[in-house]
Amino acid sequence: MFTGIIEGVGRLAATERVGGDVRLTVQVGTLSFDAVRMGESIAVNGVCLTVVAFDANSFAADASNETLALTTLGALDVGDAVNLERAMRPTDRLGGHLVSGHVDGLGRVERIADDARAQRWRFTAPASLMRYIAKKGSICVDGVSLTVNEVDDAGFEVALIPHTVSHTRFAQTQVGDAVNLEIDLVARYVERLLAGRTE
Repeated sequence: MFTGIIEGVGRLAATERVGGDVRLTVQVGTLSFDAVRMGESIAVNGVCLTVVAFDANSFAADASNETLALTTLGALDVGDAVNLERAMRPTDRLGGHLVSGHVDGLGRVERIADDARAQRWRFTAPASLMRYIAKKGSICVDGVSLTVNEVDDAGFEVALIPHTVSHTRFAQTQVGDAVNLEIDLVARYVERLLAGRTE
């Protein structure tokens, strides 16, 4: 589990075809990387990946074909910035919201507008996900826990404070770019519970 509070921005250092899928090597950049262990989970742009090798400045993780097809990881170029968060510990503060690292779909940046010192970002999202996105609810975009300010049938809007922009890959994200979306876990479980009642 993760919180959606980005701990560092790294870069994709290499991709390697291995047995039909891909091994990614990620330079950890500003991520605190002390006491890293084999097999631990690290969210890369909101995608939960397992550390299969590491050194002092980077780690490798395998990405299945399903992961590559359903997230933005397959479209990354070497050198691209990535948001990084290590898995939460039981004693951590939950500064964002509970995030699983399981991407539900892809969105796209539709508009970026200045709003005093902040920025208002509008994203389009698949119709299949819009039913789970609520005004003042939580959503995870490229691994970042955000509060939904506005929502309609085609997309949603969030406000990014200067700290969020400067400490995530949003500083390099542009209009038209694809992003990973994970809906709030609570919405997913509420739907499942209600479906059981109607059956």
